[in-house]
Amino acid sequence: MSMADFDAIYEEDQLEENYEDQTVAPVQEPIIIRGAGNMTVFGLSNRFNTEFPSGLVSRVAPEEFKATIGRINGILKKTLPVNVKWLFCGCVCCCCTLGCSLWPVICLSKRTQITLDKLLEWENSHLYHKLGLHWRLHKQQCDSNSMMEYVISIEFIPKTPIYRPD
Repeated sequence: MSMADFDAIYEEDQLEENYEDQTVAPVQEPIIIRGAGNMTVFGLSNRFNTEFPSGLVSRVAPEEFKATIGRINGILKKTLPVNVKWLFCGCVCCCCTLGCSLWPVICLSKRTQITLDKLLEWENSHLYHKLGLHWRLHKQQCDSNSMMEYVISIEFIPKTPIYRPD
């Protein structure tokens, strides 16, 4: 490689040729884990299923998966019963307070979602991003009706090709 080659300005078409050789595999559909509890407050179930999904085989250890779901269920076990009590009190007093008695349960529910988001963010940064996975709490429409529910979505992070000039 001569000094003239080093200083040469290449057209975009020449540079793009190197990228065309590299193909990116299509990203898999995310794995959805639905709530499996007997109680739901504002779309958030009091428990998620701990059964290991077959789509994660050879991606993550079943023990790690169960530990993460266990931490999520632990947060829900602590917070959702309090939310239900506030919801019951808010519904009883709703007529007298013109709906303002429901604000505490709305705030508590939002706080639970934020706590779960922070837990999943920590889990992603310490383990799952290294494995090519991204966990998040996601709101989606239920299959059976028009209600919304929160699910855990495990998304596959595409591997970006490394550019190596020829």
